[in-house]
Amino acid sequence: MTLSDSLADRWRAARPPVAGLHLDSAACSRQSLAVIEATAQHARNEAEVGGYVAAEAATPVLDAGRVALAALSGMPDAEVVFTTGSLHALDLLLGSWPADQRTLACLPGEYGPNLAVMAGCGFEVRTLPTLDDGRLALDDAAFELEDDPPDLVHLTPLASHRGVVQPLAMVAKLCRQLGLPLVVDAAQALGHIDCAVGADVMYSSSRKWIAGPRGVGFLAARADLLERLRPRLAAPEWAPSATVAQQLEFGEANIAARVGFSLAVGEHLAYGPDVVRARLAELGGISRAALADAPGWAVVEEVEEPSAITTLAPVDGADPEAVRAWLLAERRIVTTFVGVQRAPLELTAPLLRISPHVDTTADDLEMFAAALIAATAATGT
Repeated sequence: MTLSDSLADRWRAARPPVAGLHLDSAACSRQSLAVIEATAQHARNEAEVGGYVAAEAATPVLDAGRVALAALSGMPDAEVVFTTGSLHALDLLLGSWPADQRTLACLPGEYGPNLAVMAGCGFEVRTLPTLDDGRLALDDAAFELEDDPPDLVHLTPLASHRGVVQPLAMVAKLCRQLGLPLVVDAAQALGHIDCAVGADVMYSSSRKWIAGPRGVGFLAARADLLERLRPRLAAPEWAPSATVAQQLEFGEANIAARVGFSLAVGEHLAYGPDVVRARLAELGGISRAALADAPGWAVVEEVEEPSAITTLAPVDGADPEAVRAWLLAERRIVTTFVGVQRAPLELTAPLLRISPHVDTTADDLEMFAAALIAATAATGT
């Protein structure tokens, strides 16, 4: 048995049996039985001893989760704030950014809802130069950033609409050299590619590659940068003193989801992040090879791209939304319809996306390839 087979078996055995074929981990992975039980157990504790007493008892678990998230982000000394997800984390960060520093550089393929948050927080957005495949043109970007530096660089190293891995480590090095804060949206990257590159801020969700509960995420920031933030809900003078991190985390919270997230991060570390990354990259190659000749579709990524995300561009009139619906209704295969709103500055037509996790097999992907052909024919395209 290979290391990949062992990992797949352990991952599968730790979860409820899947009802069909799940190829949608970039949207929401399957939680383990242990994560489900930990989340439910905290809810029971709330009923038995009271919500605030249960929350206090959960403090060691949450503290361990914060430490694990900081380490996985490559920022072991960072402050970690739990949020309701990635978008909430970005809103907290940008809404607290110094009012006189509101210019931001990002890729043209930036996630649409992120762009909405940036606009809502009053940021001027500049797009960085890219190559034909959407990857950052590093040398050209270095020239632009040095010639006219923004107040921060925001990088999404693995996008929602394409499985192309951005040169995150090189961007982090460049930003350090130029003295520019680097903010990383790791929603698709955490648990998928190596994120430990020394960014200044990183945020992500629980529900994607880490396979935690929905409705929880985190924001990790270096202490010196965090102290520059001015939270919109700042502690008033008459209130007890609170750190910036505590002010950002102020408010109602789903502690049960945070407990589940903390356990899911621990599980990811126990599997071995490098082993998981290698398996996901392997699955991406298998997927793209299996789909290379699918009638009506063109694979967007190169076969060797080190990510599990594969996107399919329709040719000859194929309809990604109709095909996605047919696959779910007729074959119980979960995929993703990618509308242009995911990357409004770059996408010109919708796509179909698959994102297998480590328990997916080569046979599963061959079965999907056959189902895709049937779906394309059945939807009349």
